[in-house]
Amino acid sequence: MARLSILPAITESFMSFKKWRNILIVFLLLVLALVGIVNYMVVNDTKDQIYRDVNAIPKNKVGLLLGTAKYMDKAKNIINPYYQYRIDAAVALYMAGKIDYVIVSGDNSTQYYNEPLLMKRDLISKGVPEGRIFFDNAGFRTLDSILRCRDIFGQTKFTVISQAFHNERAIYIANRKNVTTVGFCAADGDAYISEFIREKMARVKMMIDLLLNKQAKYYGDKVEIK
Repeated sequence: MARLSILPAITESFMSFKKWRNILIVFLLLVLALVGIVNYMVVNDTKDQIYRDVNAIPKNKVGLLLGTAKYMDKAKNIINPYYQYRIDAAVALYMAGKIDYVIVSGDNSTQYYNEPLLMKRDLISKGVPEGRIFFDNAGFRTLDSILRCRDIFGQTKFTVISQAFHNERAIYIANRKNVTTVGFCAADGDAYISEFIREKMARVKMMIDLLLNKQAKYYGDKVEIK
């Protein structure tokens, strides 16, 4: 009889588990659908503005080089290929006469971490004149970089330089901020799967930021490029 009295409790627990399992499955399916829809919107909206051939891309006065960490390890022995390929892409554009100036935009939040400074040094080492490089030390997010290029540096038409997946997101933002852009795609690194997953979530976050009309974290004095 004792075993029979436990049966309803077990049945109730099982039904409760099935209920929450089904809710979780529905939630995950909705998230996947949202990610898929957002990804389609971004790719479809920007596909005609993405270039991989330096000879085919139209010329713009300014290239916006989007930052990322230079090193993959704390000892600073391993160069991040995503960083290196972006530097190479910016140099290729400049040497081909497809841009006249480079804005290096990245995180400079502490004295120990300065993406723009590292990018500038590496561009100079590869032949880009120092006077052709401008700092954007408050490019904490892609949104910040686009808005600051427009509002601080006065550019409403420029070339975005990063990997293809990043360029698509940057150009999608620019298309909604009255900015005309094309993207020049650097080669991909070797962490493609992790970057692919992170990028898909970043696109959803981007949509939320656009809906909320998020602004750059910092603005400041205008910089004239001439």
